[in-house]
Parts: sequence; C-alpha cells; structure tokens
Amino acid sequence: MDQKKEFAGDRIAKKLARAGVASRREVERMVEAGRVTVNGKKITSPALNVTDKDVITVDGRQVGAAEPARLWRYHKPSGLVTSARDEKGRATVFDRLPEELPRVMSVGRLDLTSEGLLLLTNDGELKRKLELPSTGWVRKYRVRANGNASDTRVKPLRDGMVIDGERFQPMSVDFDKQQGANVWLTIGLREGKNREIRRALEEVGLIVNRLIRVSYGPFQLGDLERGGVEEVRPKILRDQLGIKREDQAPKSAPANKPRSRRSSPASPGISMRANKRNKK
Repeated sequence: MDQKKEFAGDRIAKKLARAGVASRREVERMVEAGRVTVNGKKITSPALNVTDKDVITVDGRQVGAAEPARLWRYHKPSGLVTSARDEKGRATVFDRLPEELPRVMSVGRLDLTSEGLLLLTNDGELKRKLELPSTGWVRKYRVRANGNASDTRVKPLRDGMVIDGERFQPMSVDFDKQQGANVWLTIGLREGKNREIRRALEEVGLIVNRLIRVSYGPFQLGDLERGGVEEVRPKILRDQLGIKREDQAPKSAPANKPRSRRSSPASPGISMRANKRNKK
C-alpha cells in the first residue's frame, strides 16, 4: 500500500476545526451525530483523513478552505449566554456580535452574569491552544463580593483548596477596597473550572455579586466599551502566539449591532493595561 496516499491529509476533526466550524471535540460529536458528509457520503466516525480535494459539508452546507487564524477581544455584557444556542431561549453572545464578523468561537466561557473580556477566534486550533492549561496564562478578574475579607479569610484561595472533591489550584488574591457591605478583589488564576471563583469565595463566606474578567494572558480588556469588539492586530498574534499573517491591518467592529443569524458554536490592537475603574 502507498504509505503517502494512506496518510495524506488531516483528520476530519482537525480540518473542520481549522476552518472555524467548531473545536475538535465538538466536530467529533457532529460527525458521530451524522451531521457531516465527505464527497456526498455521510460519515459517523472521526477516524478519517481528508484533503483539500474532498468536498465536506456540515448540516448540508459546504465547508470552505480554512481562513487565516484571527482573534478578537469582546467586552461581554452581563446577561448573555456564552454558547451558540441556549435551550432556555436566552440571548447568547453570538446573537449580539456585529453582522460583518465571520463565524467565530469563544475561547473558554463566561457565566451568564459574568462580564468582561471574552476572546473570539475563527480558528478551532487556536481556540484549543489558548484553552490548554499548559499555556500557563493568568486570567485576572475584578470581583465584588458581599462580606468582609481578610488575609485569613482568603488564605485557602491562595493555598489551593478542595471543594466537593474538586481540587482548585492556588489563586492570587489582592484587596482593592471595602465599599460598604461589599469588598472589591482582584483575583488571578491559571485554570478555568466551572464557576471557580464564585465557588471558592462562597466556601470562605463571600458571595460574589459582580465578576469582571479584565485579562486573559497578555490580552487585556482595557477601555473596550461594553459590547464592543476589536480584532487583535496580526503583529500581536505573531509576537504572542507565533502566528504569521500578512493580511491588511484589521479593523474595529462596531458595538451592539445584533446579527440576524449565527451558524457557529460554533480593530486594531491590544490594550496592555487592564481598566481597574470599571463602572459599578
């Protein structure tokens, strides 16, 4: 058997992730659900290599060639779900993005009531890379919680803790100010477990009532307005992620222009300082 022919191309999940359809894991689920065809034939196993010559469709729509990897900063408002569709009919992040954006995926998630920096990408491989714990990037949040904080009270967060059998890695915790019955904290962590900060603070008697992500590694929320979207410049992608792209400089997308449709799960620059004066 011709070895080169046998191993030509990429796995279907990698190919579709690179094309911005969804993450590899999500693509595998699509394949197993019978939503993907290759050259007119429905496939049910992701153990398949494909090339640029193969015609691939997802839900009846042909998948085009992979676009250059791109990344956007988005200031997520509270009250939006970070998913392509919501079973309860709630508004999603993707319902609120500008119409001119291509199909994008979120890098990680923010809870319904959480707000602040959410990274978006058109590239499933870049999404996976940015979400990996091995990336080691610190994610910082400004947190308002009901209660009085002290070094003794937050020590378990700094040391690492176990809640309901789940291990939480040590977090950095800095006091910003006490404001009446609430305390403002800046918390940094290197992993993104479900409701991690809320659960950890509740464990020590502090109830979160506002949570704002201000940075994700080197990418900062800065003064990006609520609902605003800005594309990260190609130079930043090259310097921070080693991604080379010789396209024209990206342009800003206007904020709060709802999209009429969204089929995905699937501006210039990056502010280098987090805005610690988010309005209450």
